[in-house]
Formats: sequence, C-alpha cells, structure tokens
Amino acid sequence: MTVKGVSKVNKNIHRITNDIANNRTQRIIQQVMIVGMSFVAPITPRDTSTLINSQYRELKPVPKGWIGRVGYTANYAAFVNNAKGTAKGKRTGKKSQGDYWSPNAEPHFVEKGFQRDGQQAIEQVIKDGYKI
Repeated sequence: MTVKGVSKVNKNIHRITNDIANNRTQRIIQQVMIVGMSFVAPITPRDTSTLINSQYRELKPVPKGWIGRVGYTANYAAFVNNAKGTAKGKRTGKKSQGDYWSPNAEPHFVEKGFQRDGQQAIEQVIKDGYKI
C-alpha cells in the first residue's frame, strides 16, 4: 500500500523547523530583550538620565543560533549596577539633577529586572512565540 503526501509532510516539517530556528527565534529573542528591559527601566538609577538613555540591545547570529545582548553604553553602568547598599534618595553632589538612587531604583537592577520582576512576562513571550 502506498502512502500519499509523505513528501509534502516532510517539506512542511522542514519549513516549520527552519522558521523556528531562524525567523521565529530571532523575533522571540528581540521581544524578550524588549520586555526584560521594560522591567529594568523603572528600577534603573536616575541622576541626569544619561544611564537610562544609554540603554541598548543587540541581536546577532552565531553558528548554533542567535545571541541577544542588552545593557548600557554609559561608561559607569557596570559600576552602578554592581553598587552595594540602598542609598535611595541620596544626592550625588552639587551638580546633581536628581537622586543617585531614585526612589524605586535598586542595585543589580539589570538582573532583578530580568530574573525577578520580568520572569513571568518573559516566559509568556517564549511560550506564545513558539506556539505552532
């Protein structure tokens, strides 16, 4: 007995897996970065807004998939993210236009935005993105 449509099924499987491995994954990683940084922004310290305005995201292909990177281009961003303590509301100096730690800001704000505050939203983006 001959089975009809096997080549069509194989072609469709190849098309879907190719879409998942390339286009869909690229789009999902981009969405994860956007959603994650939307949770980072409210807890990012603001003094002159230089830090928050230096936010970036980058998506690039690698041999086995895609890599997404987010961060800040301000040269002091890593220092501020890794700062100790809870200096919320503390003035930074005479020329300061705001607070070093804004009232809602926290140390390790990048990690907390992605892993604590945005984790459920990010998981939902991934689940929705890979539905067939």
